[in-house]
Amino acid sequence: MNTINLTINGRATSAPCEPRTHLADFIRETHDLTGTHIGCEHGVCGACTVLIDGVPARSCITFAAACEGASVTTVEGLDEDEITAELRVAFSREHALQCGYCTPGMLVSARDVVLRMEAPTEQDIRVAMSGNLCRCTGYVGIVKAVQAVVADRRARGIQPIPDGGRTRLGPAGSGNAAERGAAPAPATTMNGAISASAARPASVAQAENWKPQTTFEQSFTVAHPVDVVWGFFGRVEEVAACLPGASLNGPARDGHVEGQIKVKVGPISAEFHGAADITRDEATRTGVIDGVGKDRRSNSTTRGQIRYAVRQAETPGETRVDLTVGFTLSGMLAQFSRSGLVQDVANRLIAVFVQNLEARLAHQMRGDAGPPPAAGEFDAGSFLSSVFLGQLKRLVGRFFRRN
Repeated sequence: MNTINLTINGRATSAPCEPRTHLADFIRETHDLTGTHIGCEHGVCGACTVLIDGVPARSCITFAAACEGASVTTVEGLDEDEITAELRVAFSREHALQCGYCTPGMLVSARDVVLRMEAPTEQDIRVAMSGNLCRCTGYVGIVKAVQAVVADRRARGIQPIPDGGRTRLGPAGSGNAAERGAAPAPATTMNGAISASAARPASVAQAENWKPQTTFEQSFTVAHPVDVVWGFFGRVEEVAACLPGASLNGPARDGHVEGQIKVKVGPISAEFHGAADITRDEATRTGVIDGVGKDRRSNSTTRGQIRYAVRQAETPGETRVDLTVGFTLSGMLAQFSRSGLVQDVANRLIAVFVQNLEARLAHQMRGDAGPPPAAGEFDAGSFLSSVFLGQLKRLVGRFFRRN
């Protein structure tokens, strides 16, 4: 369970939340804001519509954890809103509600129409409000109410706000979510540009009291001397070249490096952009990598720490590398952070890394001319097959043990 931090109806709040909890349930059950109604739970009926950073969004198909750092406004938070107050009067006058179940979502969506459309026709309003379903009214009164409010405000000289004041692309709330201590989300403008200052993460050293949600250990052996392997781990660019999906933005500077890593396993696809701080102890041949990253598509963030030790293996001329990996994953992808799945992914990634490492070191030791061999890639299809077969074997084993 994660703790998420939101501003709901102008009040900062922090509460524990399961990664799979959608925003509608979080609002209703954790904060008793029952004006947000749940209908289809598929993002179709619009009854659950709220404002996330000022943008209408379906709270039944939005993970609460994905809104970390965002501002959420429910219908209760629009009590003093000028546009919504005018819409309530117009809805009552035009008989735009009957049972009222859809009305909170209707008001949120209608407010957005009034805010950004200059002189919408009946057809314009019907298209703009088509994501909100009503089983009672036939929509005639709703359309008349919205038209009346728009006309009245324009007659008073109140002009629309182009695009409703939106300046970002991407899912509602994606511009603000950032884990404490993690790199902030890049500022993406409407033309797709990313500001250079926002794209550069700051120092990522972990806080003293930080504890990872998941920790595991792994070891592997390399058929090369300790001095050679230890020296290789000090060349960050070469290490990254051996890690499937990883790339750097430039050379490491004073133990700080920035880059990205792509992870794709079946339907799960993410590209984490971030940074890492690296420290090494020559005397003990140990090192620590502290890193943070963010996947803009899913609005997920991660922070982690890798501790490694390079030691003489039992066989002369070989080296043993011991790893301790700890990490915390938040946002939509947190549901995939179960230790079993992570361990399977890590095992296969490390296997490919060792294969690439062996090939690169052999190339260097032989003094071969030309570029080093191309890095092997992570086979997602093979991974999924092996995971499925492994789970099937475990299920069959448990069945026969019980019987």
